[in-house]
Amino acid sequence: MESSKAPGSGPLRLAVTLGDPRGIGPEVVSASARRFLEGRPEVQLLLLGDRQNLGELAHGLPYEAVCGFDGSEESAGKVALGAIQRGVELALAGEVHGLVTGPVHKPSLHAAGAFYPGHTELLADLTGAHEVGMLMHADPTRFGGPLRILLATTHLALRDVPGRVTRELVEGQVGLLHESLVRWWGLSSPRIALCALNPHASDGGLFGDEEARVFRPAVASLRARGVDVTDALPADTVFLRATGGQADAVVVPYHDLGMAVFKTLSFGRGVNVTLGLPFPRTSPDHGTAFDLVGTGLADPSSTLEALQLAARLAAAARLASAAPLHSAAPPTL
Repeated sequence: MESSKAPGSGPLRLAVTLGDPRGIGPEVVSASARRFLEGRPEVQLLLLGDRQNLGELAHGLPYEAVCGFDGSEESAGKVALGAIQRGVELALAGEVHGLVTGPVHKPSLHAAGAFYPGHTELLADLTGAHEVGMLMHADPTRFGGPLRILLATTHLALRDVPGRVTRELVEGQVGLLHESLVRWWGLSSPRIALCALNPHASDGGLFGDEEARVFRPAVASLRARGVDVTDALPADTVFLRATGGQADAVVVPYHDLGMAVFKTLSFGRGVNVTLGLPFPRTSPDHGTAFDLVGTGLADPSSTLEALQLAARLAAAARLASAAPLHSAAPPTL
């Protein structure tokens, strides 16, 4: 693929990694890529993975083999890692405008020497991003749509969460979400709901003090900068705001608090979006599902959604890059 030097010119190009070669990534990427191109033939896709899977599944789709696969866990990790590294390299060089990643297996990445808890942290390291966010997006959900949930902390033991949820973290994650919703989703004044850490938002200090000590000053600072964010709301009601159309996104303090709700309402249609990178990155909301490989039961719907959202966000990012310097911008955060 030849690079287009002008930010807004030339065809839209996406790199797509197959993920762990032993999982369902190769088959769902192949199926979803074809379905995607039926509706968006003007978008160019480049598949990245191991030689064997690409040779069997590409069938005319552009691809680049990053290495071979010998069947071992270490080799699987090297394939998955190599594809991600190549996708990031292409995106940073402007050869592609966005990255879609297939599901990886964390133990195999570790066996290959990549000691990261997940894609989000790996991508932050590869790009040198100062701050990243893990946003789960679905449109529609079982209640309608859309639903967007940002996980302020990601792959972290529950016992470590309270120490990580600081005022700086809350301000940074809410600010990053606000800016992304403006620039990539085109929401001029996004409404963000903030989920509390403690039951009943601590009930005035009965069940913890994070709501008063951490969330309250963070909210005051964000509002002073023009960000529309709620006070910390109890987890048992905050999601009603998003599903009822009263908020554009919810920020939750830890992984499972958001993921339990998200997957219940949108499994199979959900997309993981990494905020804060120099380019859009999306992935399906499921894992490698080794037990489904070759059964014909693997559902490509979430990968198709990831492709569609990546194309949408990449197009918005190109427009933002090509916009004149005097165009409107979100508050400085």
